[in-house]
Amino acid sequence: MAQQNREQWGTRAGFLLAAIGSAVGLGNIWRFPYIAYENGGGAFLLPYLVALLTAGIPLLILEYTIGHRYRGSPPLAFHRMSKPAAAIGWWQVVICFVIATYYAVIIAWAVRFAGFSLGEQWGDNPGAFFEQEFLQLTGQQPGTVTTFVPGVAWPLVAVWAIVLVVLLSGVRRGIEWANKIFIPLLALLFGILVVRALFLEGATDGLNAFFTPDWAALTSGSVWVAAYGQIFFSLSVGFGIMITYASYLRRRADLTGSAMVAGFANSSFELLAGIGVFASLGFIAVSQNMPLAELELQGINLAFVSFPSIISEMPFGASAFGLLFFGSLVIAGLSSMISIVQVVVASVQDRTGLTRVPAVLLVGGSASVISVGLYPTDSGIFFLDVADHFINQYGIALAGLVIVVVVAWFLRGLPKLQEHADATSTMRLGLWWRVTLGVITPVILGWMMWDSLSTEFTENYEGYPTALLLTAGWGVAVGAIVLGVLLALLPWRRQADDSPMFGDDTTEEGRR
Repeated sequence: MAQQNREQWGTRAGFLLAAIGSAVGLGNIWRFPYIAYENGGGAFLLPYLVALLTAGIPLLILEYTIGHRYRGSPPLAFHRMSKPAAAIGWWQVVICFVIATYYAVIIAWAVRFAGFSLGEQWGDNPGAFFEQEFLQLTGQQPGTVTTFVPGVAWPLVAVWAIVLVVLLSGVRRGIEWANKIFIPLLALLFGILVVRALFLEGATDGLNAFFTPDWAALTSGSVWVAAYGQIFFSLSVGFGIMITYASYLRRRADLTGSAMVAGFANSSFELLAGIGVFASLGFIAVSQNMPLAELELQGINLAFVSFPSIISEMPFGASAFGLLFFGSLVIAGLSSMISIVQVVVASVQDRTGLTRVPAVLLVGGSASVISVGLYPTDSGIFFLDVADHFINQYGIALAGLVIVVVVAWFLRGLPKLQEHADATSTMRLGLWWRVTLGVITPVILGWMMWDSLSTEFTENYEGYPTALLLTAGWGVAVGAIVLGVLLALLPWRRQADDSPMFGDDTTEEGRR
């Protein structure tokens, strides 16, 4: 798609809200509190801040700069940087497509549980309700499908309908407009939830467990790896989302400043989520007279088992608390989901020349069919868990490692990208940016990858059958790489090479 026809954000604030909306997702609410608790409590905030400054924000600036300079979705941007590198972009597109198919499912669960909060319909045993009544797990071997679950299917269809309506409306009238509503609403709802949680009995115990520093943990390498891993996964880097979003920025765009704002806003929400979650967990620990450490502190069980238990024990305002929590999950999920699907839509547009409407219908239609056909089943949660684990570890994280290695080491593109970022930003980048991306980030990501693979080949993830891991896990992760390479072999339209780029001195705009 030629540059002059490319959509643009209406305002910088609209871009920032969309970027923050993409970064603030489901994982912020249920992953960060547990990671901090397990890795030194209050002391974890130090390596977390170091990781934010030496990996998170530098990676954000890198992706913003690539998208803004080369004016395209990940495949087109990498193609313009170096034609063989287009495979990285297509790899990211496939990753986003896979994630979109199951991410919508968790949002659909949150929609249902917002309704279940009215009257606490999960009864006295939220765990049994979630697994047996809601998901209809029958105890069969994971990966064996015997039942379709309508109670998951219809809210899933509704989630996809909302996402597609927003995307059909375009970047400015759809994505930007939606995030101008979603992000303030999310901040309001979650802020009210946190205030309510702080006044629960036992909230202080929960906060003490969350913030009490274990300074000895700072000498453990695994704690620092956990900090970098959390920053990497929570900022939406490695997906190609920020490359896509930055491609819609106007020529005058403060890339470094925008990365700083988005990075610190995301981390602030994670800290707020930690306060709200652990204040609530402290309450349930006191109510059930059990140690907080014995509660389920992360993942799906935290949201759909532990929090319903908390709601059931509350003396008053239980339904409102449930609506606030699950409503926050829905909004955080939708803002991230929209950004994930937009990566695929933008790539299809750039590659084929299709206008937005047919591109959205093609991408959204195919992804929603897979999503609705596969996950609302009695093995849907197992497919989701396995695909999420492998596409995160060997998709997003590995893609991030490959990007920094290719751009910094092989293409030696950091000086040119730094020059572009400095030309558009009020804050100039120094040597620290090139050192963090060229040395620190690839070393940390490489170590994470090695550690993860060592564990993977030692024992089956979650004890799942090997057949399920080979198909829904390794098959998906390796398939994404292979498909990315194959898509990169297809020739681009001539416009991909002819379209001018911001910062290209051979163009009229670049000479200004």
